[in-house]
Amino acid sequence: MDSCYFCGRTDWIEYHHVFGGANRKKSTKYGFIVPLCHWCHNEPGGVHHNREKSLILKREAQRKFEETHSRDEFRRVFGKSYL
Repeated sequence: MDSCYFCGRTDWIEYHHVFGGANRKKSTKYGFIVPLCHWCHNEPGGVHHNREKSLILKREAQRKFEETHSRDEFRRVFGKSYL
């Protein structure tokens, strides 16, 4: 949790909840928090401004969830499927 998930930088690390808003607490509960450098997090091109990067994280989190739960359960918890 000390290097950026996307670029590997180790400075100015921020923690991103993969599912934000109403699902932020659920991200915490299921461990869907990833380290991102400030640039990959909040700057243009970062996950808060780049839908494709955000979807990459959501899809990977869903795959991880589905290792031990069903897709239907993922939909019930997070509201929709990203796969």
